[in-house]
Amino acid sequence: MHMADALVAPAVAATMYTASAVTAGVSVHKLRKDDSAQKLPTMAVMSALVFAGQMINYTIPGTGSSGHMCGGMMLTALLGPQAGFLSMIVILAIQCLFFADGGLLALGANIWNMGFYGCFVGYYLIYRPIMRSRWFSRMSAKAASRLKLTIASILGCVITLQLGAFSVVLETSISGITELPFGMFVGIMQPIHLAIGLVEGLITTAVLLFVHETRPELLMDVGTSDQPVSGKCSLKTTLVILAVVVAIAGGGLSLIASSNPDGLEWSMFGNAEAGYSENMGLDEDDFGVDSAAADKAAAIQEKTAFLPDYAFSNSDSPAGTTVSGLVGSAIVAAAALLICLLGGFFRRKRKQKQS
Repeated sequence: MHMADALVAPAVAATMYTASAVTAGVSVHKLRKDDSAQKLPTMAVMSALVFAGQMINYTIPGTGSSGHMCGGMMLTALLGPQAGFLSMIVILAIQCLFFADGGLLALGANIWNMGFYGCFVGYYLIYRPIMRSRWFSRMSAKAASRLKLTIASILGCVITLQLGAFSVVLETSISGITELPFGMFVGIMQPIHLAIGLVEGLITTAVLLFVHETRPELLMDVGTSDQPVSGKCSLKTTLVILAVVVAIAGGGLSLIASSNPDGLEWSMFGNAEAGYSENMGLDEDDFGVDSAAADKAAAIQEKTAFLPDYAFSNSDSPAGTTVSGLVGSAIVAAAALLICLLGGFFRRKRKQKQS
């Protein structure tokens, strides 16, 4: 669901950059007092896991389309909405600048569509109410937590991805892209992202249930209404296992990702070459908005992207995908860790001045 620059007018792009920047600023402000030591490595590993997970497109049977996880719900369940949103900014910015995945002009919109809903709507309106509910109180605490995690993950991913897909339609409509009539675009985008959201919900459930078994205290709101549950592994072991999953996903599974267009591309261009519908039937080389701002953004992106489209330049070698997965995951983890360390440094400096 990474939007290209041609899908947003400069005014819309500026508005979405502002909305995302304000949300990021509020998130940083709220995290100033967060001194949780375990959040540093968790944020680094989980951000890398989401980056690697987004490289793996899974086929949506019978459609000619594919989808990939967004990851907002997963990050929020482990880091909280503010840290989860900042992690999504790191992931999407690195994808955009270094791998040319999503337009630079459209980055603010992509952060909003893929990060805001999963992190804030997903947490405050879905995850937290479910996890704090008294549902399944007749079950054991552990069984009740598992079931609530499953419901929250699937419901959260489905609803927040629907909101993100609808925002894409709104942003293109407000941008005046007449090739994408509102009603028809909604009618194609929403159903395909419903299927994509269901799969992401299952993936998110699997990861969160693993954490629930190993280090349940890492999960937000687990034990709020239930009795605390004990884990089976140390924090270090849990994070090492997740780091190994990152390496396998980014360096190996990404090689077998579906080649079908993702939900957004499929909605606009279809997949007639594989015998499926043309959908909107747009020309991939000539669609959307042309603007000087988009041209400048593309020129910057061309200079910064050293592995465009997760591959070596002018090469079809699968090694490019493996290198992209491993290098990208490492960069994301390092950037997330650096943000945490800088935040801790400024918190300590503030405390020293106050004392």
